[in-house]
Order: sequence, then C-alpha cells, then structure tokens
Amino acid sequence: MRTLLVEDDEMIGKSLVRGLERSGWAVDWVRDGLLAQSAMADGDYSCVLLDLGLPKADGLEVLRRARSLKDDTPILILTARDGLGQRVEGLDLGADDYLLKPFELPELLARMRAVVRRRHGASNSIIGSGNVQLDLTTREILHNGTREVLTAREFALMHAMLERPGAIFSREQLESRIYGWGEEVMSNAVDVIIHNMRRKLGADTIRNVRGLGWRVVDS
Repeated sequence: MRTLLVEDDEMIGKSLVRGLERSGWAVDWVRDGLLAQSAMADGDYSCVLLDLGLPKADGLEVLRRARSLKDDTPILILTARDGLGQRVEGLDLGADDYLLKPFELPELLARMRAVVRRRHGASNSIIGSGNVQLDLTTREILHNGTREVLTAREFALMHAMLERPGAIFSREQLESRIYGWGEEVMSNAVDVIIHNMRRKLGADTIRNVRGLGWRVVDS
C-alpha cells in the first residue's frame, strides 16, 4: 500500500518512514503544504498522513482544498495540537481520523487500516472477491481456504488489484503502488511479483490483458 506522509519535523518524518516501510507501506514524504497539494493531485494513495502545523500551507488548508476537489483519499491527521476546536474543524472539513502526537506505531497502523477499509465499504480487514482475498491486518493472502503471508511488495501489488477486482492495472500503476519516491524501479519487478503470485494462486487468477496490463479475475 502507498501512503503520503506530510510532516515537516525531520526526526518524526524519518522515524515514521522507517516504521511504515517495515510494515509494508510505500511512503512518499513531503514537508510543506504546497508540496502536499501537488503530491495529492498527482499520486494514487491508499491514505494520507497529514500534520497540521506546516510551512507554506497549513494542514487544514490542504485538507480543505483536497475535499473541495472531490478527492476522497482517506486523510488521517497527525498533530500535537490537542485543542478540541481544531479536532472538530478537521473532522468537519473531511478528515477521516485524528491521532495526537506522541503515538505508538501499532495504533497508527491500525487506524490506517481502518480508514482504508471504510473507504471501500468493508467492515473488517478482508478485501477482495470470490476465492482470492487479502487480510490487511496480517498481510496474508486467502485462497481456497489457505492463508499465506506475502512479502511487502507482493502485498502492495495484491492490495492495489484487490481493491478493484476485475479492473485492469497498467505496469505504471502497479509500479507506483509498490515503490516510494526515490526508490530505484526494477524494470521487471511487476512481472516477477505477478509470476510469484500466479504460482501461489493459480495461473488463471491474474490475467494479462494484451497491451493494457493485468487484472484479477472477479469471480
């Protein structure tokens, strides 16, 4: 899964990037509100982690602009501002959740999973269709009654595809979900992951659509 981290504190930002990447997320990190607006316009994120006290454009302004543009990406506010008024204002502007600093990484990850589930109308941590499903909590693929833990990039790719079973995903779309900014993109990474997933799930589970990309068969 891919997240946008908007945080101007270098120490907090570096710590969150390390923790999120170890937990299977691809992370793009920006440090001011204007860059956040640009990244949200160009990126395809599962969720956004948004600080409020930002240079160039306040976090509430970033949130207000995103919702005015009909961007429904889940936004989780992370802030040291503990005033009730700002929490209410953020939620009223369209934030999906609010977490006060300091916080523990496991709680942040749980809240991220929760807002992603709500975006897709799921009441639990399982997404997918038919006999291929993904458990967002355990990072396991569920297939024909079996469970298997996925690598971080296998998980990111399958999360993208199982958000919309049956939809066609191009190579570029899948690469954007398994790599963060600054990471070297291996030319055959998507092919290797899909090959591995076909071995685990069956050759017909992920199908190539010639000239367009790949899709998970929506059963």
